[in-house]
Amino acid sequence: MKQSEIINLSTAELQAKLSEMKKSYADLQMAHAVSPIQNPLQIRSMRRTVARLATELSKRELQ
Repeated sequence: MKQSEIINLSTAELQAKLSEMKKSYADLQMAHAVSPIQNPLQIRSMRRTVARLATELSKRELQ
């Protein structure tokens, strides 16, 4: 998910998307721990997306 897409989301959508992405990230990590996934770069991109969402959410809370 790109930063421009994240900025256009509402705060409620951001919170929902963040919880959804955190769950997907945890599932992906577990799948990789059990047996190596085909594309391990998915883990990095998902972790960065979670960080982008969390950053935007905290930025909005400060304003």
